[in-house]
Amino acid sequence: MAKWGEGDPRWIVEERADATNVNNWHWTERDVSSWSTEHLRQLLLSVRVEGPEGVCQVTDINKLDGEASINNRKGKLFFFYEWQLKANWLGTAKSGVKYRGTVDVSNLSDENDEDDLDISVSLCKDQPSTPLLDLMKRAGIKAVRRALGEYVHQLKSEFSQGMILPTTDGPKQPPPETAKKNQVKTNKTQISATTKCTSNPAPKSSSSPASCPTGVRIPTCSFNLRETFQTSADELYRTFINQEFVQVFTRSVAVVDGRRGGKFQLLDGSVSGEFTQLVPDQRIEMRWRFRTWPSEHYATVSLEMEDRGDETELKMECHGVPAGEEDPTREGWTRFYFQAIKQTFGY
Repeated sequence: MAKWGEGDPRWIVEERADATNVNNWHWTERDVSSWSTEHLRQLLLSVRVEGPEGVCQVTDINKLDGEASINNRKGKLFFFYEWQLKANWLGTAKSGVKYRGTVDVSNLSDENDEDDLDISVSLCKDQPSTPLLDLMKRAGIKAVRRALGEYVHQLKSEFSQGMILPTTDGPKQPPPETAKKNQVKTNKTQISATTKCTSNPAPKSSSSPASCPTGVRIPTCSFNLRETFQTSADELYRTFINQEFVQVFTRSVAVVDGRRGGKFQLLDGSVSGEFTQLVPDQRIEMRWRFRTWPSEHYATVSLEMEDRGDETELKMECHGVPAGEEDPTREGWTRFYFQAIKQTFGY
């Protein structure tokens, strides 16, 4: 992928010569995995419930696998976290008899709300049946859920301080936003391109929309691209139509209404359009344009996804590109869509 500041200027955001992160424009990242590990341990070890059956207490954490990070782009925070946890609990009945069991959490991640967490409790295999298990199912699961919710709250409110710097407009900070996280897989690229013009090429259109009034027929070109992604078709489909995903891989604020007839605008308004047909996990069709193209002129773009098990082949067809604009358009799609998605999400 081209460095920001290189290539066609319509696809990029100008950088300051002094490298100042003006208005928090540049992408910054903080790894909070160690912090998260410690806080998750503290919160889970504080879980204790009591009832008519007796008392249950989480005693130790024997599995805590995952990672977490906070990212800042142009004053907006994105949180990535994914954890699998397993803890032991000790229950003491009113009679004084002790019982041992486990707590499992398999899906603590930015993709799931607190209420959607899968939390299971059980007795160890060598333990006899006891009403304390009912106590853990009734009250223990709720206590664990609250503890994990408190972790997410602390991650977003307390630890994120300092990620957003003061802006030229003052100290105002927007509320945090959570971005979805895709599974990281091995890169594999396969690109092919063909170009076809419907008439003789014409000079590049002026940056002023008035140079080519609406309704005037202009020479246009078409081209095709082919790309292979190491991910499933449903993940790739979601990456193109989900606003949070688009903001992450374009590294800029975007507006994306991922439904038929929904509008989109990204790269600071340099690119805009409308989704005209959406076939989940298979096909995306859209009207698409550069801001510098003749007023109200749109190309038609189709993205067809073929799931091949551990990879997905994407076939792109683009028609109606103003003659003379096919090279920067093709290069922009390759660098700032396809390669950006690969580098950001790892597939």
